[in-house]
Amino acid sequence: MSSQIRAAHILLMYKGSMRSQATRSKDEALSAITEVLAEIKEGADFGQMARQYSDCPSSEEGGDLGFFPAGAMVPEFEVAAFALTSGEVSGVVETPFGFHLIQRTD
Repeated sequence: MSSQIRAAHILLMYKGSMRSQATRSKDEALSAITEVLAEIKEGADFGQMARQYSDCPSSEEGGDLGFFPAGAMVPEFEVAAFALTSGEVSGVVETPFGFHLIQRTD
């Protein structure tokens, strides 16, 4: 049974995270993504926030990652994404790439 979900994310990288060109420190990235999460909780549009803040190329699509099966993403991301219900936004999730906010969109 191949269970796939669809999700979008906002990624803030920091100096030293995988594939990162970022100059911000880890603390600055965490502080910034916590502020983005607060804005989303207050009603800001997830896709719009992704376009504005995310360091991932998916930002151009509002953070949309499309459909993916279990095993396609790094474990920390996958556990958080699969635990969400459709429309729900995660708290801050740390992976080797940086800090993510994940919205399940299927």
